[in-house]
Amino acid sequence: MADSPALRKARGAFFTPPALSRYVAEWAVRGSDDSVLEPSCGESAFLLAAGERLAALRGSPPRTGQLAGVELHVASAQRSRDLLAEAGFSASVTTGDFFHYPPRACYDAVIGNPPYVRYQDFAGVARTVSREAALAQGVRLTGLASSWAAFAVHASLFLRPGGRLGLVLPAELLSVNYAAEVRAFLMRRFARVRLVLFKERVFPEVQEEVVLLLAEGEGPTDHCELLQLTNAAALEELGHLSYSWSPPVGGGKWTPALLSTEALEVYRKVEGGERFSRLGDWGRITLGTVTGNNRFFALPPARAAELGLESGDLVPISPPGSRHLRTGTLSLGMWRRLAGLGQRTVLFRPGVRPSPGARAYIAAGEATGVHETYKCRVRDPWWRVPLSPGADLLLTYMNADAVQLATNRAGLYHLNSVHGVVLDRPNRQLGRDLLALSSLNSMTLLGAELVGRAYGGGLLKLEPREADLLPVPEPGLLRGAPGRRLRHLRPTLTRLLRSGRLEDAVNLVDQVVLVEGLAMATDDVAQLAAARRTLVARRATRGRAINRLGKRNG
Repeated sequence: MADSPALRKARGAFFTPPALSRYVAEWAVRGSDDSVLEPSCGESAFLLAAGERLAALRGSPPRTGQLAGVELHVASAQRSRDLLAEAGFSASVTTGDFFHYPPRACYDAVIGNPPYVRYQDFAGVARTVSREAALAQGVRLTGLASSWAAFAVHASLFLRPGGRLGLVLPAELLSVNYAAEVRAFLMRRFARVRLVLFKERVFPEVQEEVVLLLAEGEGPTDHCELLQLTNAAALEELGHLSYSWSPPVGGGKWTPALLSTEALEVYRKVEGGERFSRLGDWGRITLGTVTGNNRFFALPPARAAELGLESGDLVPISPPGSRHLRTGTLSLGMWRRLAGLGQRTVLFRPGVRPSPGARAYIAAGEATGVHETYKCRVRDPWWRVPLSPGADLLLTYMNADAVQLATNRAGLYHLNSVHGVVLDRPNRQLGRDLLALSSLNSMTLLGAELVGRAYGGGLLKLEPREADLLPVPEPGLLRGAPGRRLRHLRPTLTRLLRSGRLEDAVNLVDQVVLVEGLAMATDDVAQLAAARRTLVARRATRGRAINRLGKRNG
């Protein structure tokens, strides 16, 4: 069967632009006697580039044994041999699964573009073998890990002491939780780690962003070298300057590496200053109530009345979703308006003695199998939903644009479509009054992009542990002049948010909190704002591309 784009995608094979393979080969191959391995070599884009590099250094073609490759796909392996022979290079290309090859530390350079197969399709023996290979080096990969993660670890084991690893990896190396162990491994294993980042997509047929990993020497190291370019074509330009960046210890996210040098410097300065704290310093982040079936348990008041449910059967809630929280406040009046619009503003939660209407509704739920869903099945009784603590503030969980806080003035319970913030007593009143508005600044919004996780559809997700790290103004700042100014601006900010003018609201809060409160230069504030817009645009672009891809495949 002829190789097709669909088949290549299924096994995670995407052919590398020549500029990329040439750049990596020229970086990795430094001596005329260097030996080079390209695992998962496809049609040997990197081996061909390495052969050219060696020929230039030697003044003659590479000798036998200097070039080696491994390729799982039989047809691609044969095509690789043919192309290398046509170029006049003697090379050994073996057909097989790279993970089945015991590591031999005998190569000066290991370079290539590992297969990228998402965890949904990366299963069976292949997954088991890859995870065992990573675990042999102390790298524990979760069930969510894609194929490249174990591949990067295994590939490094074929290097001689002091050797060089040059790989094209998904940019999720920088941000996803399952890659934390890989990030920590790289910092332990190598003395020098360089990351080359691109603003534009490198592979036109793939929506995934990529990063070049260039690692060498015997570690550990405590910093990376970052180089940011527009696209792969820019690799051929001379005079690129990299800058040093120290990632968090323990494999924490490397998302800040996506910022410009100037923006990262400003961000670190504010983050390390005394006038900004973390949201977790204000109080406790709580998960929302998990019903097991929102459609059954969360009801519009009109529907509850039709069912004959009584007030003792119902609990007022912030309705599912977070659109109604984008104005910074959830008041009792707003809750009533949402109820009038048919929103699901009450939760079915009878007491120990359900009303006749509640008993009938429970029976209807059992007739349709609601009680058999997991969350309901493990409850006794299944229809009594455990409530999460009441929260002072509600925090949006999945975000297309910006993470936002809203003061819970109505005192409502919330479902797990949002998080709660229970403020500590010393700062409770201040936080309820000003924390939501003051968090509409470029530092906080950029921080959300850095501590949160970007999902395939372009959404930014913030888990409670990540929300703890969200940079927000500290209490002392809000007790001073910035707090008074925000109170004065509250009507204007509310009006802007209600009309969907988020950026205008952010500009006003930036002026109060960052320029006036922190005495920041306007150019520095602009750096933070531009960095945040860049990361939001990355998410949005990826989301649109994946949506288009889904429509084509649907």
